[in-house]
Amino acid sequence: MWPNKTLVGAGMAALLIAGSSACGNSEPADSGTVRFAVTDLQGLEELQREFGAFTEVLARETGLDIELFAVTNRTAAAAALQSDRVDVVFTGPAEYVVIHERTEAQPIVAIERDGYRSCVYTTGSSGVASLTDLRGQRIAMSDIGSTSGHLGPSQMLVDAGLQPRTDVEVLTVGDAVHAALERGDVAAVGVGCHDYEEYVAEDERAAFPVLAEGPILPPDLLMARDGLDPEVSDKIRRAFLDDYDVLLAAILEGKDNAKFAGSTVVEVTDADYDTVRAMYRAIGVEDFTEFVGN
Repeated sequence: MWPNKTLVGAGMAALLIAGSSACGNSEPADSGTVRFAVTDLQGLEELQREFGAFTEVLARETGLDIELFAVTNRTAAAAALQSDRVDVVFTGPAEYVVIHERTEAQPIVAIERDGYRSCVYTTGSSGVASLTDLRGQRIAMSDIGSTSGHLGPSQMLVDAGLQPRTDVEVLTVGDAVHAALERGDVAAVGVGCHDYEEYVAEDERAAFPVLAEGPILPPDLLMARDGLDPEVSDKIRRAFLDDYDVLLAAILEGKDNAKFAGSTVVEVTDADYDTVRAMYRAIGVEDFTEFVGN
């Protein structure tokens, strides 16, 4: 179990706040408005489509004027936090580590997804029976820097006594991970367990056995810019702790948010993401100020 997390609710997560906002606004955030960005969605139209229903609910629960702020990527989100153009960012654990290092933004509250862990799987005919059998072989992983599809599987190799940079050849191939295994280009695949489950039907899993499952990964989270009024952070935190089921119902109206079904709210500190820092070191990264793969 990850340290210092206190389970406080059941529900989902990717919480955001939607309303009307201007993408690319260069002015600092207004004192009475909380600007909210999401690192993995691009464009205001997409943000409003995914989180429009949620805006109304969160604004009602907190009494805050919340405005969705569109960013082009995680780097832009960090820059917006640093220049006080955005107040709150929803992001994943790998992104959090870098954004925190750059901006001193702090966790508000986190969402732990059901079954959010990494899996390494192979084919039934590969002759690979354990992670240690991968020594000297190739393994495909998804997007470089992905928490569940790259950092997590890399840490699993380290925990099994293998160095990803020397003992195993790691290929980060995005959505082609499964095809790489089917073609015989690699001996195994490391991805998020949900990705494995979506790809391999239950009655076909004997043909694609899982070699190992990693521990539950640190959760996605809301982070507040350095200097944000603590009362604002507290109102948002209390809304999630007290009324998560209501917020969850609204957020799940977004068509791409099904992954948050069954998630729970947890309280975290920066120290809970030291596990992610260890994962970065597993792939040879010691400088946490730069995003991997940018």
